[in-house]
Amino acid sequence: MGKRANDCIILIGFSATGKSKVGWEVASRLGWDVVDTDEEVVRLAGKSIQQIFAQDGEKYFRGIERQALIEACKKREVVVATGGGAVLDPHNRTLMKESGVVICLESSPETIYHRLLKDNEASGAIRPLLAGSNPLEQIKQLKESRQPYYAIADWTVHTDNLALDEVCQEIIRGRYYWARAHKGSDGCLYEKGLGCEVITAAEHYPVYVGWGLLQNLGENMRQARLSGTAYLVTDETVFSIYGATVTESLQNAGLAVEHLLVSPGETTKTLETAARIYDWLIDRRTERGDVIIALGGGMVGDLAGFVAATFLRGLPLVQVPTSLVAMVDASVGGKTAVNHSKGKNLIGVFYQPRIVVADVQALTSLAKRELVSGWAEVIKHGLVLDPELFTFLECNVERLLVLDPEAATEAIRRSVAVKARIVSEDEREQRGRRILLNYGHTIGHALEAATDYEHFLHGEAVAIGMVGAAMISYSLGLLSEEVVERQRVLISRFGLPTCCSGVDMNAVLRAMELDKKVKAKAVRWVLLEGIGQPVVRHDIPYQQVVKVLERLLVTG
Repeated sequence: MGKRANDCIILIGFSATGKSKVGWEVASRLGWDVVDTDEEVVRLAGKSIQQIFAQDGEKYFRGIERQALIEACKKREVVVATGGGAVLDPHNRTLMKESGVVICLESSPETIYHRLLKDNEASGAIRPLLAGSNPLEQIKQLKESRQPYYAIADWTVHTDNLALDEVCQEIIRGRYYWARAHKGSDGCLYEKGLGCEVITAAEHYPVYVGWGLLQNLGENMRQARLSGTAYLVTDETVFSIYGATVTESLQNAGLAVEHLLVSPGETTKTLETAARIYDWLIDRRTERGDVIIALGGGMVGDLAGFVAATFLRGLPLVQVPTSLVAMVDASVGGKTAVNHSKGKNLIGVFYQPRIVVADVQALTSLAKRELVSGWAEVIKHGLVLDPELFTFLECNVERLLVLDPEAATEAIRRSVAVKARIVSEDEREQRGRRILLNYGHTIGHALEAATDYEHFLHGEAVAIGMVGAAMISYSLGLLSEEVVERQRVLISRFGLPTCCSGVDMNAVLRAMELDKKVKAKAVRWVLLEGIGQPVVRHDIPYQQVVKVLERLLVTG
């Protein structure tokens, strides 16, 4: 058919399981089109379904229904709500399976019966299934006869006790897991720079990763159905390099563009700067349909994301990361925040973007130190969740350091896919999975806070933190000396630090106590039992931490 296999969500199920209503809601959340085949049959025939059955018979109806389904499945990014009997036709079943993920909405006969009664009361018309002397028994028998055909579904949602919002979440979650099974464990989709997709209960959005994508930013936003005025938040350095390209792309897509420049550096990420952006948006009479674009590194992404989440109770957000740390970490996952004098990112909110566009070519303009810093997060993703990525990094250090387009894009795509997978499974760090991404960050964040965010770049601090976490893992008998050394060697080959000097250890320890990973007064440490085998521990002895810090902070 020449289509991507998961361009369609096809809803099947018995009458009154909610396919039509749910189809419209899911399509709205995804920004997709929706086709209700029953409505299409009525449109094509020029008469109601009841009239078709009475005047032309079921065979005629099924023929039009098949044609409606064929046309619907030709579309891209569409939710198709089918009639209850559409699965009876073997040609329809084959078409559904070839066109996308098939999701069955399931309900008990009793639930269906009561829903049909409510529909009758609301419409005043008697549904055929209620016309007999024993409608509940009729529903049971007909549903039982069709049940083997509904078994073609890739995912089933039992709707009896679920609200509309919960049904939609389950459908979106089902599509995500189906896509992973059909596209590989990381769900990567390489067409047109699409690196992966993030699918959470709150949002579903694409992450584009490729070489030279900035000039297509406006088109990507148009495809995401974003319009109005684009409020570009960026720093002075980034805007001087990419401002003209981005502005032209947005304007070519029909968007009006305004921009605000902030000073580079982590010290800009404050409530005071956020208030300045609020004032700017108010002065320009920003509306809820307008869009905030974060163009820059992690600081800009966090700051602009925080503003987007809180202004007018939420504006659409587009993340356009231009640093490596932002591409593989900060821009994906919805963590937005500003810093407080007592700690980094202490004031924030989870708020997912509508799209992420990561142009790997933008990394060519970074200073060497900043680029090197970013590889720490990529190494972390390999260590924690993707052994094959870790091996790829070991085999391609030289190509990655010079930003070979093919190697760099591959590494970043894989790294982003790791982050996207974890975020999709644990959006708000409530299930324990997302904390795995904090490997190396307990010490890393403390190093940054203890030096007022002025001494280390984020990746440098995380690199030292990963060395410390590996030391703790080894001291507890969790990790072999061989893996500790492999990690240290790879970090060093990328030019990242493995220790530091001139940092007050007591300040580091105090910063750890304020870390967001603290729970019930105990620091939650992400450690390793092997590459790709993370473990979370709450019982690390204080003196053990002190011994590791003495080695990290004194050597060198």
